[in-house]
Amino acid sequence: MINNFLRAVQIKLATLFFLFLTVNTAFASGDSDFPPNYYDIIAIVLLFIVIIAFLGLIFVESKKVAAKEKAISLIARIGLFFNKSVPLEKEEDILLDHNYDGIKELDSRVPPWYSGLFYATIIFAVYYMLHFHVFNTGKLMYEEYEEEMEFASLQKAELMNTSSVITEENVTQLTDDAALFSGKQIYDVNCVACHSADGGGLVGPNFTDEYWINGGGIKNIFKTIKYGVPSKGMISWQTQLNPVQMQEVSSYIMAFEGTTPLSPKVPEGEVWVEPESPAIENDDINL
Repeated sequence: MINNFLRAVQIKLATLFFLFLTVNTAFASGDSDFPPNYYDIIAIVLLFIVIIAFLGLIFVESKKVAAKEKAISLIARIGLFFNKSVPLEKEEDILLDHNYDGIKELDSRVPPWYSGLFYATIIFAVYYMLHFHVFNTGKLMYEEYEEEMEFASLQKAELMNTSSVITEENVTQLTDDAALFSGKQIYDVNCVACHSADGGGLVGPNFTDEYWINGGGIKNIFKTIKYGVPSKGMISWQTQLNPVQMQEVSSYIMAFEGTTPLSPKVPEGEVWVEPESPAIENDDINL
């Protein structure tokens, strides 16, 4: 590309030079009023200017080429520093004596970038040991896990205290008609196949008596619905029902007790008696 540029410059300058010679010849032939010696002086001056301009262009272009070559050489030096591979013409100097069916081996050195990574891992290992196991300035994974679990427990307790999350520990029985109607709809869609529409039981147990396999009361029923009973074939519903829906259907199931189904299933489990709340002593009341 540079050679093409210089060639184009040479053609243009040669054209200008011959143009000046033509003008000089015309002046010298007597077609102008200027004395002939002036024409020669003007042509020589113009030719000198053209030569200076031409040399200037060559100087500038040579500087550009040198700068590009320098940049290329700098990149090449950087690449050579990180790789330091032996040139092809010098591979015979590092050729080993081994010969395996015509396959020869070169005693090439490990590239510096690979060695640098290896040394970096050693430095990091020393830092890791000092940081986590000697000075104990960093937390190990199990410590971070315990800290996160403790923080999660605090968040859970806070949510439970504000009753914003319904769990088997804070669930309460609903008695309003809207909640029981919603619970009935959930029951009719998901529970009738195993417990019958009137709660008398089919594959699943009877809800109308006072016997419970996994414990009665709103908390135990909610827990059974939430986690299921895999050994009895009951699935966990916590991925299909939200906590409010599980509370509603649990409250609806509790409403079956004492009713008379058409074909009640035989009692299963044990009689459930709701535990009494601990009595409050007078000394515990702050007046």
